[in-house]
Amino acid sequence: MKIVLIGAGSAQFGCGTMGDIFQSDILKGAEICLMDINRDTLDKVHQAGQAFIQKKKLDYRLTATTNREEAVKGADFIIISIEVGDRFELWDQDWNTPLQYGVKQIYGENGGPGGLFHALRIVPPILEICDDIVKHSPDAYVFCYSNPMTAITTTVLRKYPELKFTGMCHEIASLERYLPTILDTPFENLELKAAGLNHFSVLLSAKYRDSGKDAYADIMTKASSFFEKEPGYSDLWEYTKKTGKIPETEGATERHKIGKETSSRPWSDRTLFHEIMKNFKLFPITVDSHLGEYLPWAQDASDHRGILDFYAFYRFALSQEDRLEIDDSTLHERIVPVMEGIISGVEYIESAVNIMNNGLISELPDNVAVEVPGRISAAGIEGITIENYPKGFAALLRNYTGVYDVTAEAILQGSRDLVIQAVLVNPGMHIIKGVDEMVDLMLSQQSKWLSYIK
Repeated sequence: MKIVLIGAGSAQFGCGTMGDIFQSDILKGAEICLMDINRDTLDKVHQAGQAFIQKKKLDYRLTATTNREEAVKGADFIIISIEVGDRFELWDQDWNTPLQYGVKQIYGENGGPGGLFHALRIVPPILEICDDIVKHSPDAYVFCYSNPMTAITTTVLRKYPELKFTGMCHEIASLERYLPTILDTPFENLELKAAGLNHFSVLLSAKYRDSGKDAYADIMTKASSFFEKEPGYSDLWEYTKKTGKIPETEGATERHKIGKETSSRPWSDRTLFHEIMKNFKLFPITVDSHLGEYLPWAQDASDHRGILDFYAFYRFALSQEDRLEIDDSTLHERIVPVMEGIISGVEYIESAVNIMNNGLISELPDNVAVEVPGRISAAGIEGITIENYPKGFAALLRNYTGVYDVTAEAILQGSRDLVIQAVLVNPGMHIIKGVDEMVDLMLSQQSKWLSYIK
């Protein structure tokens, strides 16, 4: 068995994923091939992995290469986590250049003009990776952790509809971090279903396994008093600035470590989240920074301080990611159980996979990727159909599926006209004058990656 990690020169991804794989009995004996275009960082991660295998006497073979075609040949599983250029320098351009033209954005990573330009940069190299996979290992399972996930998955599966390509995101894990505390029950006692678009998804149903009773009403009743005082990223960033220490996870699981039981501000990171709960009677699975990228009224409702503090916290945390630490004591991502399920044939339900819609959520277009639960088995990954999706939230999702539709075509056709249209169909846009100039400036600023747009 061969497992390939593309982007493994990132210590966070390379070491983190190896640490997860090393915990598996089912994956023992596999070759783990590390691939990155940066030889220096790749060698460091490779050396750390080799030393860990030798120290623990693990039954894994570790290889490393900067040659992508060599890496994917004979692969059974391929995991992609890449970024292009200087992540934060480009992110600042995505955020600030549109702002100069009067375009306000909540976050600029996945939605809005910033998310569009992020997609225009990162999708082409992922398509090139998939070109090699289709050529050399067309039956491999391909998992992607890069953002903007919906744009990436939609575009890849339009070009290669038969490719076993799945977007994986850890935001669904927020339910495990908070619901046990809110409901005073173990997470294993909850049967949950969530769906929507990546970073724009809500919990649809919840029940207690032991009694079979509905848990959704309890969540909606108890969540308000919990999140009104729950510490958020402003509190984590304050703690980090004072101590230099980076809490490993978000919110509830770490509040005891930062010495703060109550947030400095009500509904920290979740004032927009609160509005969705109140007006749509639904429980989101992520926070304002992500939700706000897709909603035209997010400027009025989001926790802007929390978003800016999260951005600063995230920037600082990633600046420290060269720490070559491999942790095989706990699973950090959900990819290992997915691979184990496919290999062993033991069927289970994975809480969130990003795949092409094709009728999974009938209220949304078939040719855009959605995030739904997935059935994992020896047959692979099968999305679970969502019946009777809430009409109000479905309407919000539809508003943004058009953006992803045009974005995918802009990338596949390399069309400047479609880039401009992708900006203008965005539900958060409220200007039109200067948009063509703004697009041309962004294409010029980022010409190293966007010269294919004509």
